[in-house]
Amino acid sequence: MTLWKYHKIPLLFSVLSSLFYVAFAYDLVRSDSTKLILLYTALFAFAFKIIKTTGFNTSTSLSTGFKLLVVFSIVFRLLFLFATPNLSQDFYRFIWDGRMALEGFNPYLYTPDYIINQAGTKIKSAQELYNGMGSLSASHFTNYPPINQLCFVVANLFPGQSILSSVIGLRLIIIAADIGTLYFGKKLLERLKLPSRRIFWYILNPFIIIELTGNLHFEGVMIFFLVWSLYLLHSGNWKWAAVVLACSISVKLIPLMLLPLFFNHFKRSQERSKSRAFLDKIKNLNLLRLVAFYSIVIASIILLFIPFFSMEFVNNYSKTVGLWFGNFEFNASIYYLARAIGYAITGYNEIAIIGKILPVISILIILGFSFFKDNSNLPKLITSMLLTLTLYLFLSTTVHPWYIATLVILCVFTNYKFPLIWSLVVVLSYLAYTNTTFSENLWVIGLEYSIVFAVFTWEVILKKRLPVN
Repeated sequence: MTLWKYHKIPLLFSVLSSLFYVAFAYDLVRSDSTKLILLYTALFAFAFKIIKTTGFNTSTSLSTGFKLLVVFSIVFRLLFLFATPNLSQDFYRFIWDGRMALEGFNPYLYTPDYIINQAGTKIKSAQELYNGMGSLSASHFTNYPPINQLCFVVANLFPGQSILSSVIGLRLIIIAADIGTLYFGKKLLERLKLPSRRIFWYILNPFIIIELTGNLHFEGVMIFFLVWSLYLLHSGNWKWAAVVLACSISVKLIPLMLLPLFFNHFKRSQERSKSRAFLDKIKNLNLLRLVAFYSIVIASIILLFIPFFSMEFVNNYSKTVGLWFGNFEFNASIYYLARAIGYAITGYNEIAIIGKILPVISILIILGFSFFKDNSNLPKLITSMLLTLTLYLFLSTTVHPWYIATLVILCVFTNYKFPLIWSLVVVLSYLAYTNTTFSENLWVIGLEYSIVFAVFTWEVILKKRLPVN
């Protein structure tokens, strides 16, 4: 009764959220755009009310309120446990890769097209998995790094041989990762002297729950390792931070582009002395530490890839990664503008040219943030990570909704909120699935990015918010 007395409003909204999550998980198809947007928007409103009304304003309610939000976070995820993902078909490929490995195949050396055409394939539910993943995925080699592949294998070890049992295995791994992110994210916020409740803007965000737990995207596992690595770095355990960062990269390659940002962090992060000779020694020590940090990261990544290594693997993997990053188009912003200009000038889709220019601009942005931005303390480093990844996505040819999950977690450690807005309006990209050709309505994409760019411009340029000190 005491719980109900002091937390009536969040409990009521948690019940409503549970009902809406169940409807989302078990009674929604992605082509039903009206129902999708209504459920999604309502869940955001409920999450906002839950976080704001649970009670962090008094010392007596802090502990109870925090525990209550933790319970809500876990319950909402468990509601998806037996649901088949309804917004993405990528999970079929995840299960396929895991079952290939269990049958003794190197998943990097064989396409599903090749395996399915072999007589007597031993992969369980092979035809159903093959049909489910779609022709595009089936015709290409896998691009998922080794720890991601390990997750696929572990998920297929769960009791039962059905696709649903593997889905449950995948989902439990992602839920466990989110709990780990909650744990280390809270501890890192406390170390940075920031409100620990900020972590719930990630953990209770409906976008995160739906895209990661619901649709089984492994950005959640990558983010867990990334946050853990940042916590270790702030704690002074930079060697283990390097190993854990390598694990993050070995789930998803995206954190690889953040490595240059550590240059000024190690170069300037150590204490200073009035003695010039001592300063020189410290500077040299920091540079040696920087080299050691990079060496540990790279060596750890190589060790994780060694079980799959062959020249054929190198060839297949590099081609596949390059293909996914430069040959497909979805929910882009600046690229679509450049494409329209190209059409107007030449009459053709100039993705072959534009797709080479935009990555060069992204590299220059990364180098600029690495060598000319003060990343000497962790909040400044995280802010650079957030802005670098944001600009990279603005320049990308393909921006699937789950790509922005990393922006959402990084923003809780900064003063920026535009990723939270983006996590709300990104649902508009799913309107492309309302027609049989899966063609995008550029007016809808324009609306999405107009909102995102407006908030981004206000926060980053006009308001000129500084990183957390």
